[in-house]
Amino acid sequence: MLVVIALTSGAALMWPVLAQGAASGLTTAEAVQLINREKAVVIDVCENEEFAQGHVAGARNVPLAQLEAQLPKWVKNKTTPIVMLCQSGARAARAAAQARQLGYEQAQPLAGGLKAWREASLPIEKA
Repeated sequence: MLVVIALTSGAALMWPVLAQGAASGLTTAEAVQLINREKAVVIDVCENEEFAQGHVAGARNVPLAQLEAQLPKWVKNKTTPIVMLCQSGARAARAAAQARQLGYEQAQPLAGGLKAWREASLPIEKA
């Protein structure tokens, strides 16, 4: 009985760490560091209309459906860090996985997407 209690309490303590790891992606602070220190390219995979309503300053718009064809245009060196984002982070996660399949090993999604960026009071541009 004591072993079960110990395992249960240990699992309860580890749950927040495991849950946070499951929500993969960069935090806004990590993304800003990559952009500033390592010259990461920001790729917004929103549709053109969404991008025009507001986007991260300096981001390139490459809708998810066009990623395979357009990514090499904006990121020639496959070792360049890439921050993928969309409105909420879901499309960005798919885009990062697709970019990694194309050989861009440092492609990472922004967790929470543009919503998280706005909540962190980081700069937004409008087209």
